[in-house]
Amino acid sequence: MGLVSDVRRLQKSPISKVVRKRLAEFKRLGKSDDWFSELCFCILTANSKARTAIAIQKKLGAKGFSSMSEKRLAKSIREHKHRFHNNKASYICLARKSGNLKAILLNEREPREWLVDNVKGLGWKEASHFLRNIGYMDYAILDRHILALMLNDRLIAKRPKTLNKKAYLEIERKLRKVAGKLKISLAELDLYMWYMKTGEVLK
Repeated sequence: MGLVSDVRRLQKSPISKVVRKRLAEFKRLGKSDDWFSELCFCILTANSKARTAIAIQKKLGAKGFSSMSEKRLAKSIREHKHRFHNNKASYICLARKSGNLKAILLNEREPREWLVDNVKGLGWKEASHFLRNIGYMDYAILDRHILALMLNDRLIAKRPKTLNKKAYLEIERKLRKVAGKLKISLAELDLYMWYMKTGEVLK
């Protein structure tokens, strides 16, 4: 399998150190109380570039996401040339009403499903992204880069038009088999695959 071989090569390269560092950052964030800021980041990543969402997160921080008015949030998001600024500001303000995320998710048997069902603006991909960024290592983030690599490696026959729960979990199982062959987590596999498509290891 080409993908397995490509990841194994990267594991022996300097990029493996960057990947390990990023995974350690995710685990540290999971031990902190700054989960809401990361949730907002993942809301912002939907239909947008990760770098744009990172820039907004750096500017607003946890305080901005938690306290700014919806109007000011939308203006700040728009200033970063982010699409759907009004919708994203609305979703962030609604997410504030979700309660103590850490307390809720640590007691949820299916935290990802809870997020999809209870946080507007999060689909399966964004919920998986958020959980990975706070230290949950066994969720796949099926963005366009990952799906493109899976298509190239014939892990999937075609790019799905939509990713409902059934389709998402079915594709995730295919990636879990790849991670199993490599004896790494889905979180680590995602970082290597993202690097293969973008040349970067972000979050």
